Amino acid sequence: MTAAHKFATYDDLLALPENMVGEIIHGSLHTHPRPRPRHALAETVLGGALNTPFGQGRDGGPGGWWILVEPELHLGADVLVPDLAGWRRERLPRLPDAAWFELAPDWVCEILSPATARTNRALKLPRYAAAGVAHCWLVDPDARTLEAYENQSGRWLLLGAWGGDDAARIAPFDAVELGLAALWAD
Repeated sequence: MTAAHKFATYDDLLALPENMVGEIIHGSLHTHPRPRPRHALAETVLGGALNTPFGQGRDGGPGGWWILVEPELHLGADVLVPDLAGWRRERLPRLPDAAWFELAPDWVCEILSPATARTNRALKLPRYAAAGVAHCWLVDPDARTLEAYENQSGRWLLLGAWGGDDAARIAPFDAVELGLAALWAD
């Protein structure tokens, strides 16, 4: 006889220590510690680099986006926390009053670490695709790489991979060139 699987609840997330990040994926609670400094640097720099031209419409950017750090997404029964996410303002004219979003973002970015890479790739990416997220970036500060994907009928198509000191125009933010060198702690 096997024990019945206990489905995680929002109360399980609320009970986590403050130094842990929790998500519910396919009914299971997944936790990891707060990010390392090189992870936090990549997240902070990338969020700022995108928010100025796309969130605020400055520095030659078109604006029209909400770019947020670690928003809580409620996608059906799953509760996910991407490192960065963006919504086109035409789809989300106003930010919700709730502490989470039920509308899937147009873009997500996961900053990979040894503690999160497997969960991000094997569990969260398929869930984002199923929810209709149009674009996903995976940034690996240790390998100094950025991979960009586009959702094609629920499957991720690799648009390209960049690394090191590359500068590139990467969908959906290809209106502005992004320099990768600033993302790395070296």
